[in-house]
Amino acid sequence: MKESLTARPSSLDLPRTLLTGAQMLFVAFGALVLVPLLTGLDPSVALFTAGVGTLVFHAVTRATVPVFLASSFAFIAPIQGSVANFGIPATLGGLLVAGLVYVAISQAVRLKGTAWLHRLLPAVVVGPVIMVIGLALAPVAVSMASGETSEQIGYGQAITLSMISLLVTLVLAVFGRGLLRLIPIMGGIVSGYLLGLAMGVIDFTPVREAAWVALPAFTLPSFHWAAILFMIPVAIAPAVEHIGDMVAIGSVTRHNYLEKPGLHRTLLGDGLATSTAALFGGPPNTTYSEVTGAVTLTRAFDPRIMMVAAGVAIVLAFVAKLGALLQTIPAPVMGGIMTLLFGSIAVVGMNTLVRAGHSLTAPRNLVVISLILVFGIGGMQLGGGQFTLQGVSLAALVGIVLNWVLPPANEEA
Repeated sequence: MKESLTARPSSLDLPRTLLTGAQMLFVAFGALVLVPLLTGLDPSVALFTAGVGTLVFHAVTRATVPVFLASSFAFIAPIQGSVANFGIPATLGGLLVAGLVYVAISQAVRLKGTAWLHRLLPAVVVGPVIMVIGLALAPVAVSMASGETSEQIGYGQAITLSMISLLVTLVLAVFGRGLLRLIPIMGGIVSGYLLGLAMGVIDFTPVREAAWVALPAFTLPSFHWAAILFMIPVAIAPAVEHIGDMVAIGSVTRHNYLEKPGLHRTLLGDGLATSTAALFGGPPNTTYSEVTGAVTLTRAFDPRIMMVAAGVAIVLAFVAKLGALLQTIPAPVMGGIMTLLFGSIAVVGMNTLVRAGHSLTAPRNLVVISLILVFGIGGMQLGGGQFTLQGVSLAALVGIVLNWVLPPANEEA
């Protein structure tokens, strides 16, 4: 009873609730806008869809879980690959369908529980697939960090910008305390941006030309089989990770969210938020671990605080000068941070394998993991035209099929 009183402040605490909600958005802001900046999507639209997606999630879960939803890192590399091959509208169509995969999984969980999900997607499949997500487009991060994608920035300036940004990010992540430890990405971006100002490589013309208030550049999705097949398997890893997110926030607030509101409801909210985001032209949504860290630090357990953060995000989306300012961040700054980001995603996959405790050299596990990694990272391609399978989609399919047909591993091998 005491905890519920702590978790639900009275209306007299409205100013504090508003302030805490704005702080939650600040914690998530750097990571939130990083995804659209890296993938070619509009950051103002991402702010809008993060806010709307968070409100959709809380409507589905009846405002019981103190989480904020925003741009999913797991989709960065796949979105980059899909945009390069199929364009932004087709990519958004694929993302919308990926959100519906969450919805389908949520209904299967509601009917059958979670045991089937773990059988279909054990660690020997999910771990290497997450590694593929992180490493498949690692060369893109290196090319951005070295200035290959910036005509106006030379190699020396690019390396300086990217490495300083990277250094600040990792120092804050490893040595930061309190709020600073929750915003390493924003710290890296701000440091790199200030250095870019000192170097004179930032052009403020787009900011001067932008209006103060304007409608975000919404983009409607289109639907192409190739883009859909490319994107659907990417939803697998975040859907599995979602369970861990719910357990994590539950351990902080001492509530079992897998039972109430239920994993099926939280997955449904996540899926509908992702599809809604794609409908407007935003990146997929996911629960943010940064915000979970902030909840741990501030003990702000009231879900209404996250709804306030969502409202602030929606309002900021219509400030056009903010969107234009974000677009002026030098590519090498983002590239430096991407080198750490993509690597950290791969480490999450590696950790999934290690924590499972399976023998990675057992012939069965060795075959499954090896083929997922080589097919996913090496550029293997099956089919042609609109029915091409490659990258993460091919790697996930290969892993699922091999795990299904091969006999159980001899863990002593």
